[in-house]
Amino acid sequence: MSFPTQRLRRLRKTDSLRRIVRETRLSRDDLVAPLFVCPGEGVEREVPSMPGVFQRSVDRLVEEARAIADLGIPAVILFGLPERKDAEGSASWSAGGIVQRALRALREKVPGLALVADVCFCEYTDHGHCGVLAGGEVANDATLANLALQAVSFAEAGADVLAPSGMMDGMVGAIRAALDRAGCEDRAILSYAAKYASGFYGPFREAAESAPAFGDRRGYQMDPANAREALREVRLDIEEGADIVMVKPALAYLDVIRRVRETFDIPVAAYSVSGEYAMVKAAAARGWIDGPRVRDEILLSIKRAGADFILTYFAREVALSI
Repeated sequence: MSFPTQRLRRLRKTDSLRRIVRETRLSRDDLVAPLFVCPGEGVEREVPSMPGVFQRSVDRLVEEARAIADLGIPAVILFGLPERKDAEGSASWSAGGIVQRALRALREKVPGLALVADVCFCEYTDHGHCGVLAGGEVANDATLANLALQAVSFAEAGADVLAPSGMMDGMVGAIRAALDRAGCEDRAILSYAAKYASGFYGPFREAAESAPAFGDRRGYQMDPANAREALREVRLDIEEGADIVMVKPALAYLDVIRRVRETFDIPVAAYSVSGEYAMVKAAAARGWIDGPRVRDEILLSIKRAGADFILTYFAREVALSI
């Protein structure tokens, strides 16, 4: 008995057919928008390497967050540019700090939006590293104590989710214990569990004014060559109390996202980072690529690899296009 040749092209013939058999879909619910908050009033400065991304004062940040919420995007993540920096990054746990002021304003004026606060020190230290220095190196345990202070301060100001990003050993456990002691046991932890020492972060460092004054972060962020190590990092963070784990960057680490998704039954996030955004914007501006098409292809690949949601600078424009 013979069978007719299967023709896969039959289901690709029209847009309607392609839509009904589509395996992976991108929705507004998949997006978290990163926002940069700075001192002042009426401030809205575009980041030169990231067209369409701005440093905003609290009043302008509220306006942007309201527009984001109106588009149906469920969450934002905040990064702060403090008025002052010191060796420990102590402005990050001040009740009057820039992120704390933004959190309180957003909680009051955009109440339905989920608020995520990045918990790290690179934006707050005068040396640009992610913790307390000892002998020119980041001191892990001394940094944990300060991360706990920062996380509790953000939680008390209104953060729903604390997102430690410094890749300190034991950071999730220290933050979870501190939140519980402070009566903030209902706040979730989104851990940057597998954060690589990547060349894709350059534009972010301009946006957050967080470039290290010396050296680099390879001593605490992951080696790009390692994938099995990422699973150990994720497992430890889950054991310490992480509610969500994240892989960063996304595009060059789709294999890691897939491994994490297949290994752990926990929500998995991915950060489509500043360098990914800047490359698309720069190439599109020169007419080398179709920017929106490439943007959507990248984000779909991240979802297809297994991410439950994506932190992306494209969030607003994707929401407008869906």
